[in-house]
Amino acid sequence: MNNYSLPEMINYIIGGLLVVIIFSIAYAYLKPHKLHHSRPISTFALKASYLVYLLVTLLVIYFASLRGGGLSNVFDGPEFFIFLLVLFIPTIGILSRKITHFNNKRVRYNLIFTAVNIVMTVTVLLLYRY
Repeated sequence: MNNYSLPEMINYIIGGLLVVIIFSIAYAYLKPHKLHHSRPISTFALKASYLVYLLVTLLVIYFASLRGGGLSNVFDGPEFFIFLLVLFIPTIGILSRKITHFNNKRVRYNLIFTAVNIVMTVTVLLLYRY
């Protein structure tokens, strides 16, 4: 067993609590159990893929911060900029879904951003792995 100091243990506990809090807020905002009556499948696919993306991303950030040098050793150089894109693109997609411009094409929008969320989830896992 590793010998962690009290401040390190508290940081790990606070980090874990922040992961749970952020995920809970996202779940409450998206309300995946409440589906749109005219497009339930595409809406559920979008919300579920975003929540899976968010959970994977939060866990990767948490586990990367547990490593020796933190996030700067895990994501360095061009990987960092790719990681920033991976962080912002799905979030912009999920927040902009209520813009009236996309109302006519909402099913297509939902399916495109479902695919984007899946690709970004795989990208986060690949960045963390290698």
